[in-house]
Amino acid sequence: MARATNGPASRARRKRILQRAKGFRGFRSKLFRYAKDAVYKAWQYEYRDRKRRKGQFRRLWTARISAAVRPLGLTYSRFMEGLKKADVELDRKSLSELAIANHEAFKSVVDLAKKALGDKTSAQA
Repeated sequence: MARATNGPASRARRKRILQRAKGFRGFRSKLFRYAKDAVYKAWQYEYRDRKRRKGQFRRLWTARISAAVRPLGLTYSRFMEGLKKADVELDRKSLSELAIANHEAFKSVVDLAKKALGDKTSAQA
C-alpha cells in the first residue's frame, strides 16, 4: 500500500502562502520556506500597525490643530483646556477638519475656548 502524504492539501497550503507573498522581492516570493517567514512577519507588522495607525492620526490631528490655533493667540494645550471648561465635546478629528475646511467656524470655537479660559489668557499676554 502506498504511503499517504496528504499531497493536495499540502500543495494548496503552500500555494496560498506563495500567493500572499506575491510582490515580495527575490526568493521571498518564490521559495516556500522563505515566503512563509516573510508572510508571517508581514502579518505581524500588519497587526501592529493597525494599532499604531490610530496614534499616528491623533498626532497628525494635534499638529494641525496646534498650527491653526497659534495664529489666533493660543497654544494647543490652552485651547484644549478652554474647550473642556466650555463643555465643547468636539473630538480632535473634527477640530482638525474644521481648521482645514472651515476657518471661520474654527475661529468661533477658539473664541469659545478663550472666553471659557477668561482671565488666564489676559494674564499671560
